[in-house]
Amino acid sequence: MTAVSLLGIPHDDNSSFMKGPAEAPPLIRRELQSDAYSIWSEMGVDLGAAGRLIDHGDLVFDAAADPWGVIEQNVGRALESGEPLICLGGDHAITHPIMRAVRRRHPRLTILHIDAHADIYHAYQGNPRSHASPFARIMEEGLADRLIQVGLRTINDHHRDQFKRFGVEVIEAGCCSQPFRLDITTPVYVSMDIDGLDPAYAPGVSHREPGGLSPRQVIDLIHTIDQPIVAADIVEYNPRCDLSNVTATVAAKLLKEIAGMMVKTRK
Repeated sequence: MTAVSLLGIPHDDNSSFMKGPAEAPPLIRRELQSDAYSIWSEMGVDLGAAGRLIDHGDLVFDAAADPWGVIEQNVGRALESGEPLICLGGDHAITHPIMRAVRRRHPRLTILHIDAHADIYHAYQGNPRSHASPFARIMEEGLADRLIQVGLRTINDHHRDQFKRFGVEVIEAGCCSQPFRLDITTPVYVSMDIDGLDPAYAPGVSHREPGGLSPRQVIDLIHTIDQPIVAADIVEYNPRCDLSNVTATVAAKLLKEIAGMMVKTRK
């Protein structure tokens, strides 16, 4: 039986506007395991089956160690079993050290990045580790062969320059009204920023940007992936901004569908 690993990365030191995403992992787990909801994915995978989910707990950070090293080392350890991994953030900055570990195991890799923001600033507010900059670092270091960004709705000229520099493929939110399928021929890493969703569905984020995707659109897109999903992250859920745990529930739903597709696409 294919198992799926979980790892909490409660780190938001590089958030530019407000803190809070570091508090997210246990709240997403609580909704995932709640008796109020089914633990089955829509693709027919029972995530509650014995041994299906392997939870590695949450990382602990202290001032003595570089958090990037802590993240990379522990993600690498979680991947040693060969099972796919879902990391629960945390802000989007954590994707950079995660990808350092993932790339070592996957010489061919496409990132599917769902977000309101491109997160590809060279150094946002002078911080090269900003949660607005991880994909600049990822592409500079050659940690992916392709970067496909879906749902963007805050593009500026600097982003456009970065898209050209790194060959980023962009599908803006305004182009997502009709269902579509991505042509991907390598293993896939899914980076799911919760603010890629419209804030009507997911108000618990630090940077609400109206005009976004619905959970149904995101789930349908994930369901079209026909290559192995080898790792993923779910980031930028901020419990301090949530309303009645609505966003935690949506995050848990997306976790179930990503995990289900990890099992379905395993080759």
